[in-house]
Amino acid sequence: MDGKIVIETKELTKNYDGVTVVDRLNLHIREKEIFGLLGPNGAGKTTTILMLLGLTEPASGSAWVFGYSPTREPLKVKRLAGYLPENVGFYNNLTARENLMFIAELNNISRAEANRRIGELLEIVGIGEVANLTVGKFSRGMKQRLGIADALIKNPKVAFLDEPTAGLDPEGINQTLDLIANLPQMGTTVVLSSHQLYQVQRVCHSIGILSKGKTVIEGSLDQLGREALAGGNYRIEVETAQPNPQLIDIVNKLPGVRKVEAEGNLLLINADSDLRAEIAKAVVQSNTPLIQMKIQEFSLDDIYMKYFKED
Repeated sequence: MDGKIVIETKELTKNYDGVTVVDRLNLHIREKEIFGLLGPNGAGKTTTILMLLGLTEPASGSAWVFGYSPTREPLKVKRLAGYLPENVGFYNNLTARENLMFIAELNNISRAEANRRIGELLEIVGIGEVANLTVGKFSRGMKQRLGIADALIKNPKVAFLDEPTAGLDPEGINQTLDLIANLPQMGTTVVLSSHQLYQVQRVCHSIGILSKGKTVIEGSLDQLGREALAGGNYRIEVETAQPNPQLIDIVNKLPGVRKVEAEGNLLLINADSDLRAEIAKAVVQSNTPLIQMKIQEFSLDDIYMKYFKED
């Protein structure tokens, strides 16, 4: 994804009771992207988010969030950041609307603007009908939805979402992922921590995989898939009606093509870059009917498992 880097860590390190939980972490997150922070329990994901928010200080290293240091300028970071923790907490004796109004007042949002935003957000997250119900009567999933509204109440430039679909039913998960996917269009950069790989693959542009506090790998899903599973190459599948040795020879000679294999009426092509336009032209010029052509998409599950098997 294009765009300037707005969140960055350099050698970020955190220790608890003599144990290193984040170990010289380097991350680069671009503006208006959804960045997935992945890793098993204890990998350091939540601690990393807390350091980026200025809620805990690193032992060493540095971080910047939209040009501000969370360590030296935590209030400036908090003004532009929304946060959904893994375990959401609210005042159970207040209604959903009252809880959000309290947060809005803490952020110096005018009452008129707060009322407008609260009404919109409660509808967006799907709990508008229970806006005046006390939160103590909410299910975990309803509290999770309210937590997302809480994180977005001040139109943050960046939203840190720690397991945002926890406790939601399948319909709620889909609605929440749709909402997250639209946040960059609203100008919000998203850092999403999750164990649910298929959810991350659905909405994230880039990912960082952590293990024992260290960065295992970082980059776009497409880039990481090629590096992890295709030796850095693009894999292109071409289906033709009548493959022939002449066509294979022509494709093999295209600049950037590394290997061509034929399986029935399929050509499996390894290339340095996305050569679909050049390959299609070659197929047509050879008078071979082209049925379809696609570039291989990589599963986040495969990428994740490869690195943890090697870790």
